[in-house]
Amino acid sequence: MKGTILEYNEVSRSGVISGDDGQRYSLDVADWKASQLPRAGNKVDFSVNGDKAEAVYSEAASSDASSKKIAAALLAFFLGAFGAHKFYLGYTKQGVIMLLVFIFGFILIGIPSMIIALIAFVEFIIYLVKSDADFEQTYVIGRKPWF
Repeated sequence: MKGTILEYNEVSRSGVISGDDGQRYSLDVADWKASQLPRAGNKVDFSVNGDKAEAVYSEAASSDASSKKIAAALLAFFLGAFGAHKFYLGYTKQGVIMLLVFIFGFILIGIPSMIIALIAFVEFIIYLVKSDADFEQTYVIGRKPWF
């Protein structure tokens, strides 16, 4: 059966999976079959034994996260001062802020524009340094708009 991890507690090493059938199943880390620990939002494939999920495998979503991470990093590097990476990640308000500050920054001798370009460069570095899973958890699932 397929489903999504709703929550996972690293201390108790247990969690809850919402199956595609609408039922919820308990997850124990002993049944987890992937190399990285489970995270809330992970898509999984698992077997059911009563109300317990067994043989839980993470579905391959890392290629999507990786491609989104690389595209966001490239946009931050080349068009970051215009907020292109923010628009790409779905942060419209923050993208508009960056775009307007960059454009109107030329009125104030370009200092605000340089600051926005520096922020975009810092975000480019942060995007590259984060692992694919951390990037997805922070910026795609967690919706963290700045840094």
